[in-house]
Amino acid sequence: MEMMMQADSGVARASVVLDRATGSPSNSTPAAIAIAATNLTKTYSFHKQAPGLLGAFRSVLRRETETRLAVDRVSFTVQRGEIVGLLGPNGAGKTTTLKMLTGLLHPTGGEIDVLGYRPFDRQTEYLRRIALVMGQKTMLWWDVPAMESLLLHKEMYGLSDALFNESVDELATLLDVQDLLRVQVRKLSLGERMKMELLAALVHRPQVLFLDEPTIGLDVVAKARVRSFLADINRLRGTTIVITSHDMDDIEALCSRVMIVNHGRIAYDGGLADLVQSVQPRKLIRATYGAPVDPAQLGEGIAIVTGEGDDQSGHVLSLEVPRDRMSDVLELLPRLGPLIDLGVADADVEEIIRELFAADIGAEATATGTEVAP
Repeated sequence: MEMMMQADSGVARASVVLDRATGSPSNSTPAAIAIAATNLTKTYSFHKQAPGLLGAFRSVLRRETETRLAVDRVSFTVQRGEIVGLLGPNGAGKTTTLKMLTGLLHPTGGEIDVLGYRPFDRQTEYLRRIALVMGQKTMLWWDVPAMESLLLHKEMYGLSDALFNESVDELATLLDVQDLLRVQVRKLSLGERMKMELLAALVHRPQVLFLDEPTIGLDVVAKARVRSFLADINRLRGTTIVITSHDMDDIEALCSRVMIVNHGRIAYDGGLADLVQSVQPRKLIRATYGAPVDPAQLGEGIAIVTGEGDDQSGHVLSLEVPRDRMSDVLELLPRLGPLIDLGVADADVEEIIRELFAADIGAEATATGTEVAP
C-alpha cells in the first residue's frame, strides 16, 4: 500500500510502501530515512471507579468509561544517522510515541515505518535492527555479572563469537567498564548499571537506538560519560538515536534537532539553535567594572537586567542585547569605564522550554476558562 508521509513544521515528504499482509520491508522507502510516521494516533480507554466497596460494586453494575488521547495525529521523519530529541512535560505523549515506534504499543490510527518495517508486527528481522533503553527499567539479570546477560543477548541475536567479542570490546572500551563485566549487577552503582544497560542494548549493533530518560538519577560525571558515549556511537557506527529526556543538558550535548511534544501533538520540529533564537532573540552580556558606569550610553533597545556591586567586588552590569547589535555593544562596553570581566551567553535553554510549556498551558486555560495556579 502506498502512502505519503508528510512531517509537521516543514519536514520533508517521503513515499513509503509497505506490504500490509507481511509487514516486510519496503523496497521503495527512501534509503536516507530511518523513521517515518504520518497521522500517528494513540488513545487509551479506562474505567473510573469510586473508592471503597460500594464504589467497586457500582462499577460492576455500571462502569464509567473514559477515553484519553495520548498522541494526536503526529507526523514526522527521522534521517538515518540523526540524533533527535523528544521534549515535553510529563504526560505529553513522548514515551507513548517511543513505545509505538519500537512496537510495544499498537497505534490507534496512522502509519509508522521504521527501517522499512511496521514496528507493531514485531518481526524478528526488525527487532534485530533496533534497541530500546528505558532509564527506569533494566534488561540485565540482577544477581549475575553483566557478561552473563550479554552472552544471553549473543544467543538471542545469533551473533558469531568474533562479532560478539569485537562489539563487547569496542563498547566496554568506550564506556571504560572492562573491569566491571564480571561483577554482579546488583553490586554496581547506578551510573555503572546504566553503562551496562547501554552496552547490552548495543551489542548486536542496532541501526536505531531509542532512549527514554537514559541519564535519570545519574550524577554529573556519569551523565557526561553517557553523553560522550552516545555521541561516539553515533559518529562511529552511524546509529540513529531518538532520545526523550527532561535533562536539557542531554539535549544540548547530543541533539541538533528537537521535537517538542505537548498534549499529544508536535508543537515544534527543528533545530535547537533556531528554537532558542526564535523564542529568545537576545544574548545575555555580563560586564564587571571597577567603578560605577552609566549604561544609558549604550543607546535604546538594550534591556538592563541588573546593575549591582561595589568598588571591592566590582560593579556588575547584566544586559539583554539583540543579536544584530552584539558587535556594536561589545565595542561600546569598554568605553563605559574600567572593564574587569566580560561574559556573553545565550539564554538558558531549559528556561526557554519551561516558558514555552507555561505559555501553552496558560493559553489552554484561557481558551477553556480554567484558572492556572501560579
